[in-house]
Amino acid sequence: MRLKHVKGAKEKVENSSYLILNPENYIGKYKQIFKNDNPIYIEIGMGKGKFIIENAIKNPNINYIGIEKYDSVIVRAIEKLKDLELPNLKLIRMDANKIDQVFKKEIDLIYLNFSDPWPKERHYKRRLSSPNFLNKYDLIFKDKKRIIMKTDNRKLFEYSIISYTDYKYKIKKISLDLYNDEITDNISTEYEIKFREKNLPIYMIEVEK
Repeated sequence: MRLKHVKGAKEKVENSSYLILNPENYIGKYKQIFKNDNPIYIEIGMGKGKFIIENAIKNPNINYIGIEKYDSVIVRAIEKLKDLELPNLKLIRMDANKIDQVFKKEIDLIYLNFSDPWPKERHYKRRLSSPNFLNKYDLIFKDKKRIIMKTDNRKLFEYSIISYTDYKYKIKKISLDLYNDEITDNISTEYEIKFREKNLPIYMIEVEK
C-alpha cells in the first residue's frame, strides 16, 4: 500500500499527549501510565484509529494502546482525538516486530484488524498471526491469552486458523461473514467500512488459551 505524505505529521504525532515516545522505558510498567490496574488491550496496526478510539469511549474501565508504524497514518488518529479526553487510551509508534521489547506480561487482549496478509509464502513470518509473532505474544500476555482478528482476506484467515490451532489456541468465536451473523457488538475500522460498501465478507475469529 502506498502511503501519502502528510506534511508535519511527525511533529503533530510527537507533540500529542496520547503518544508514548519511548515505550521501551515502560516495559512491565504500563500501569504507571494509566494510573490504575484495569486490563490493557492493544491493537497492532491501528490504522487511522477509529476502532480503538470508539472502544476507549465505550469501555472507560479498559485501558487501550494503539500501535502503528507510520506517522502519516497515526497522525489521523491524533486528529480524531483533538477534542476528546480519553485517559484510558495511549498510542505507540513502532514496528510490530518490536512488540516484545516494549511489553512484558501485562497485556490482556490483542486485536489484529485487517493486517497485511503478506501473500507470498516466503513472507509468512511477517504475518501477525504467524508462529513468529505468536511466540512474541506469549511474552507480553499477562495471564490468559486472547486474540481477536478481523480480515477481508480469505487466505490469511485460513492460514491464521491453522496457525492458532497448531499453537494450541482454542476457537471461542468464528464468522465467515461477520455482518450476516447477527453480531451486534462489532465496532468497525476504516478499512472495514470500505469493504462492506463493496459487499465483501468480513472474516472474524476470537481465540484463547
